[in-house]
Amino acid sequence: MSEPWLSAEEVAAHLGVTKDTVYSWIADKAMPAHKVGRLWKFQASEVDDWVRAGGTASTVKRPPPDQPPPGRR
Repeated sequence: MSEPWLSAEEVAAHLGVTKDTVYSWIADKAMPAHKVGRLWKFQASEVDDWVRAGGTASTVKRPPPDQPPPGRR
């Protein structure tokens, strides 16, 4: 049996985030999603793999823990 397709609302609940966050991740972070007509659909396994690979990671560069942030030396 094939994996069911999830809606944006269902994937948001699955990840514990808002639908707005899901749409932002599609646009800004290449979250795996498939457009079906006007709707976005998701496979939970693809989304889970993307999260595990660091897809939700911030793009802000942070200093290593042993160094103070820039401007605070």
